[in-house]
Amino acid sequence: MAVWSEKSLVVDPRGPQDEEELERRMHEAYGGFGRKYHWLLSDKMKRMHLFEFEDQPWFPGFIRDGMTDYLKYVVNRFDFYKSIVPVLQKGLRASGGDSIIDLASGSGGGWPKLSAALLESFPALRVTLTDRFPNQRGCRDVVQSNPSVFAFEPTSVDARDVPSHLSGLRTQFLSFHHFRPQAARQILQNAVDAGQPIAVLEAQKRDLAHLAKFALSPIAVLMLTPCIRPVRWHRLVFTYLLPAIPLFTFWDGLISVLRTYSTAEMSEMVDALSGADCYDWEVGEVKSGSVCVLFLLGTVRKTTIETSQ
Repeated sequence: MAVWSEKSLVVDPRGPQDEEELERRMHEAYGGFGRKYHWLLSDKMKRMHLFEFEDQPWFPGFIRDGMTDYLKYVVNRFDFYKSIVPVLQKGLRASGGDSIIDLASGSGGGWPKLSAALLESFPALRVTLTDRFPNQRGCRDVVQSNPSVFAFEPTSVDARDVPSHLSGLRTQFLSFHHFRPQAARQILQNAVDAGQPIAVLEAQKRDLAHLAKFALSPIAVLMLTPCIRPVRWHRLVFTYLLPAIPLFTFWDGLISVLRTYSTAEMSEMVDALSGADCYDWEVGEVKSGSVCVLFLLGTVRKTTIETSQ
């Protein structure tokens, strides 16, 4: 059964068993609006893997970097991932180490804030940023902010086939939805085959409420870009003179919502993995303020580790 509280919500991956139960849950999470319009707020909306510009190899790097710079600023400024620190702590403890391999890092995402929270429990924390299309300058800015914690893999890293020298808890923020179901399963299967723990996290759900929220993203880009440091001329030009960054952020943001996997769909992926029974899996969501983070955590089962030893 689901466990509900004021700040946290963990969902049974099987989903609500009937319409009345769904209506009750939406009412607890969203109030009277949720009771009346639960069918719009739930993740019953069909997943659509539509076109995203950021996925394309030909997409201009400076526009992609401007989009990921904006996302990095927002998730750190508003501390989007505060609620999932316990999930990462659990993954690190299960891994028996202090290393995190962040996949599809973009510009470094929420790691400046997250690392500060994790260092309290893991003083030897080491986070390696990777991406298939690395934002070289953005990731190096993060590394320079705390070189004792951060490292950057400058070569392209495919989340479906992570090099063996990159070991530790694998994390993937705001990017799992970029992959079609088969490729998404490959990401999980690659972690299982390598015997590495993995945490997948998405800060949006596939519902009308999040579509409406992302529809306002161009306004947010225009308002917040002057706050992003360091200031770069191409970011200003392609935000205000030629507003490519806010427009592409708007489109890709809406499509990201439509592409997002529900907790039930992530659970189905886990069930289809080879060797999944050697792992402990958790799928659910945590809520902090207005931010809802879906998560999947897979850690190697202790009995499996003891047997291999």
